[in-house]
Amino acid sequence: MYNITTLNKISPVGLARLTDKYAVTEEIAGATGILVRSQDMHDMELPESLLAIARAGAGVNNIPLEKCAENGIVVFNTPGANANAVKELVIAGMLLSARNIPAAIDWAKTLSTDVGKAIEKGKKQFAGHEIKGKTLGILGMGAIGVLVANAACDLGMNVIGYNPTLRVKACHSVYPEVQMTDNLDFMLENADYVSLNAPAKDETKGMVNSELISKMKDGAVLLNFSRDKLVNDADLIAALESGKLSEYVADFGTDEIIGKKGVILIPHLGASTEEAEDNCASIAADEIMDYIENGNIRNSVNFPEVALPVKTGERRIAVLTKDVENPVDLAVKNLGITVNGAAGGIKGAFGYALISTSDKVSDLPEIPGAIQVRVL
Repeated sequence: MYNITTLNKISPVGLARLTDKYAVTEEIAGATGILVRSQDMHDMELPESLLAIARAGAGVNNIPLEKCAENGIVVFNTPGANANAVKELVIAGMLLSARNIPAAIDWAKTLSTDVGKAIEKGKKQFAGHEIKGKTLGILGMGAIGVLVANAACDLGMNVIGYNPTLRVKACHSVYPEVQMTDNLDFMLENADYVSLNAPAKDETKGMVNSELISKMKDGAVLLNFSRDKLVNDADLIAALESGKLSEYVADFGTDEIIGKKGVILIPHLGASTEEAEDNCASIAADEIMDYIENGNIRNSVNFPEVALPVKTGERRIAVLTKDVENPVDLAVKNLGITVNGAAGGIKGAFGYALISTSDKVSDLPEIPGAIQVRVL
């Protein structure tokens, strides 16, 4: 029996995918796997029994990736599972800004008598503009960025998609009318709206600063449905106060920007739909089971993607490595078994080899450079 710990409320649809080999618990001691959404794990003591963590979502900044890799814990995420939910909220955020909807609703709540007449008299103060014909610039053309781009095209917008290398799998499904570029300045200076769809990493922290904002079109609207850490709050506030940016629409807030003029905050609803939570939890559960039982790694953020087809009558040996150039060669050389199939790879300093054999496997030798060796 494998113990799966849930650190947040995980969709019952996802948990139902776990077979009778798994017991779900909130206790972390003795856990084989962890299913998590947003809980911060950086200061958490992780048990020696832990093999895998699956994040029911895309962002993994709440998980200590390096620490996990060093201890042979494979971390998974579920890219694209909540992409449609986030896409819909990005479009909603853009419309909230364009039509002055939050301010209009707040004003309407103050009316008490002769409401119909007051509305007709006062509505002109909230006149906005249509997004059709406007230009949307998308910074980051991953799964979410592509869906946002295509939806904006359907609404009649001009779309410029920015990606540093343009070599993104998801970009293959982008509409042909989306103008792709690897020139960030070009995108910024032409966009009426700029949507941030980049991941939160060390290299993207504070990337939206005074220098980047200065290259944006005067009066542009900034949409941030990625992470608050991408934006320098002081530079953002200065841009709003000067009128360089007309509005900032975000799915989360900080103490510095709450209540500031021109800021529209949504309480982190991007992936908060039943459909997205079900999708994310289902994929996360499948990833953990496939790794624990079959050794297959799909959608890991700290180890390479490696998989072998499952065949009856075979055993598998899974070898996690560090600073090894060829994990498969290392494993085959040291295991001394008949190899029926092998797959492996490296991701940064960390590597993985998955070996299948029809031999009986008992005692495993010490393998230099291996973090963990297990028989499945």
